[in-house]
Amino acid sequence: MARNVVTRLRRKRGSMAQYDRLPAPLRAWLAQAALPWSPHSALRLWQRNLRAAGGDAALACAALSRAEARLIARDARQIWGAEYPLALSGASAPAPRH
Repeated sequence: MARNVVTRLRRKRGSMAQYDRLPAPLRAWLAQAALPWSPHSALRLWQRNLRAAGGDAALACAALSRAEARLIARDARQIWGAEYPLALSGASAPAPRH
């Protein structure tokens, strides 16, 4: 059966299995994330933040939310220009959801 998706992006195999192996707090964070994180990059950032937080999963999730907010602000500047509210210096992204 032909796929009903037209894209130039390569299809990554096994990403659902990788997602299933992620720690539960990270999967919960990814479920509400605004950006489409790959399991590999999310796990790498999670492990770094978890070490920095001394093993505190809530602090690691907060760090992930801050990282995502920075990425969104950077993308807003590139997409909509420097005058977009999230791109202005001193403006912050929406509060992270937990």
